[in-house]
Amino acid sequence: MVKVLVVGGGWSGTAAALAAAKAGADVTLVERTDMLLGTGLVGGIMRNNGRWTATEEAIALGGGELFQIADSVSRHRDIEFPGHKHASLYDIGKIEPAVKIELLARRIEIRLETTAKDVIKDGSRIVAVKLSDGSSVDADVVVEATGSAGGMANCGKYGNGCAMCVLRCPTFGGRVSIAAKAGVEEKMGQKADGSIGAMSGSCKLLKESLAPEIVKQLDETGVAVVPIPEALQKGEEALSSKACQQYALPEFAANVILLDTGHAKLMAPYFPLETLRQIPGFEEARYEDPYSGGLGNSMRYLALAPRDDKLQVQGVDNLFCGGEKAGLLVGHTEAIITGTLAGHNAVRQALNLDLLELPRTLMIGEAIAYVRERMETPEGMGQKFTFSGSVLFNHLKELGMYTTDKEEVAARVDTVNLTGVFNQQLAK
Repeated sequence: MVKVLVVGGGWSGTAAALAAAKAGADVTLVERTDMLLGTGLVGGIMRNNGRWTATEEAIALGGGELFQIADSVSRHRDIEFPGHKHASLYDIGKIEPAVKIELLARRIEIRLETTAKDVIKDGSRIVAVKLSDGSSVDADVVVEATGSAGGMANCGKYGNGCAMCVLRCPTFGGRVSIAAKAGVEEKMGQKADGSIGAMSGSCKLLKESLAPEIVKQLDETGVAVVPIPEALQKGEEALSSKACQQYALPEFAANVILLDTGHAKLMAPYFPLETLRQIPGFEEARYEDPYSGGLGNSMRYLALAPRDDKLQVQGVDNLFCGGEKAGLLVGHTEAIITGTLAGHNAVRQALNLDLLELPRTLMIGEAIAYVRERMETPEGMGQKFTFSGSVLFNHLKELGMYTTDKEEVAARVDTVNLTGVFNQQLAK
């Protein structure tokens, strides 16, 4: 039986594990913390702007399970906030158990609190991965979805970053890059000013610390937009430091924008606490994640694997990647789709089948190829890419690929004979 090892249990890793299991592989997923989903435990925004099209495209391709789970635990659907339409907000308190149940039902072995420490190679192939418990796992193919944050020291080295976030590096240890351990030279993203990395784009505030009228508005509508007095505004230049450039809009500098994901998601990478508490309704505000959100947040995009459009890592014969590891991609939707393709292609490679490259007539195929091309330029390494805004969304709109017509999306997939391709059981 084909053996696939997935390293990293965020959105990308869970998608890769699911896709590989559906294709018929015996799948082991290792995750260094005690929960799945990583930064997905802070997020919650789905289907905003071009993510709606990408989600429906993934469903038509047969890779829709995780999107449908997110839909099933959404607290709010079809909402709008500045610059974003038809968004859904999943409940971050319910999403992880729901995803875990799905993976266990697919007979995926999940090993939590287990860190991949090193690789054993035979030539240009990884034959096994050494784990923190002293064991090792043999695998025909490895999928890396470890993210791009690197060790916790990087969060302070490359900015006013914070290690006290959902990544919990001090508790469970830092991330270990499989590609780097296998001898691959990785890339590092840049901010607009040329410095390294990018800061995570949001924080969580304790709902109980906010004024009742703000909580009521969040619960009822999913969104609260609270004007910041002009004297307290940080200025639009502060927007450039965040990873999520789809939210680097003037409205996000002039207002405190909150979304209801079960907690109050503050759409800013950090906000000085004493300044925040001067805004009406926030007099008792307190950060939940990261604890030091008044000063900074985690730094990311420090370990990007060079890859092709089939998501195979260059330089290692049997290593694939997804999520941020696959490039300057921002968001849960982007992680799920790259993880799905990586997991599916892992099984194809183990069976000596042609690898799947999604055509550029599909939004997902165009995004994967476009981001790779942009990352081959110095300018592109300073950008971030997401279906929901900024560079990539504008590019896709120019190509006429953005639509909220479900039948049009399904027909687009059917035209290239890929309907349900991720549902195919390849290994018998």
